[in-house]
Amino acid sequence: MANPKEKTPMCLVNELARFNSIQPQYKLLSESGPAHSKMFSVQLSLGEQTWESEGSSIKKAQQAVANKALTESTLPKPVQKPPKSNVNNNPGSITPTVELNGLAMKRGEPAIYRPLDPKPFPNYRANYNFRGMYNQRYHCPMPKIFYVQLTVGNNEFFGEGKTRQAARHNAAMKALQALQNEPIPEKSQNGESGKDMDDDKDANKSEISLVFEIALKRNMPVSFEVIKESGPPHMKSFVTRVSVGEFSAEGEGNSKKLSKKRAATTVLQELKKLPPLPVVEKPKLFFKKRPKTIVKAGPEYGQGMNPISRLAQIQQAKKEKEPDYVLLSERGMPRRREFVMQVFLTFVLKTYKAVENI
Repeated sequence: MANPKEKTPMCLVNELARFNSIQPQYKLLSESGPAHSKMFSVQLSLGEQTWESEGSSIKKAQQAVANKALTESTLPKPVQKPPKSNVNNNPGSITPTVELNGLAMKRGEPAIYRPLDPKPFPNYRANYNFRGMYNQRYHCPMPKIFYVQLTVGNNEFFGEGKTRQAARHNAAMKALQALQNEPIPEKSQNGESGKDMDDDKDANKSEISLVFEIALKRNMPVSFEVIKESGPPHMKSFVTRVSVGEFSAEGEGNSKKLSKKRAATTVLQELKKLPPLPVVEKPKLFFKKRPKTIVKAGPEYGQGMNPISRLAQIQQAKKEKEPDYVLLSERGMPRRREFVMQVFLTFVLKTYKAVENI
């Protein structure tokens, strides 16, 4: 398959004509052959030079004559630009997060990313170098930096970047440098492995989801309520209270979502101290097998049934081979035909003949 980025002969001819300030002209000279196998002849003119070529379609003929013109043309050709060097240091365009996920799967330790709150900016109000209301109000803002925490097993790494994804890549690069040379841990055979897997699954869930999940398992009501809101419009502070059965906790943050999350984190520590629920084994369901249908082979059964179907039932009931029918002959006029059939049964020594009028 041709490289889609490679230029076709017609594109190269257009570049050659543009470089020499002339216009390429394609002309259909003739077409010949049957309808299912046409042949087209095309002429290309570049200035005073002309070329002709054929093809099974007009497009193929144009490409062929363009290729011929590129080979035989005496016009000065444009200088080809050197290919751009690949500045990507990661061959194959594999991002650090994808590479780390593959390494984490081999180690049996999932890679868990958690966004962190940005670091507080320095207080510029204490800087008295600003003069005038304009400088105090419209000074250059600081760029926003994102921070993320990466956990791989018992190892923790921190990354930062101008975007959330860049911070994840930065943390993944640090994890790769630290874990690539470490041996892969052996899988534990004791019962603690199941508990560790449950902890890893819980780590992928948010604190609010875990609160609702525990409350659902223990049939406990859950409610979140914003009980306090203070501060100026640009620096609001919210306090949210969460109630889970007999437990309650409060969380504070500069947004309702953050205060709700912190309240859920606090009450989750109390809920995890509860004794584990008893394991209830589900009763196994037993399905009674249906008995196979027994076909009666007695003469009193099957009255009014099609003889062909009845004969097949009798053979199946006796576990014998099904009847074989052979057409012996046919005679009579086209509208009044007679057919002679012969049937073979394995348990009968003689054969039967039947004549049917149609």
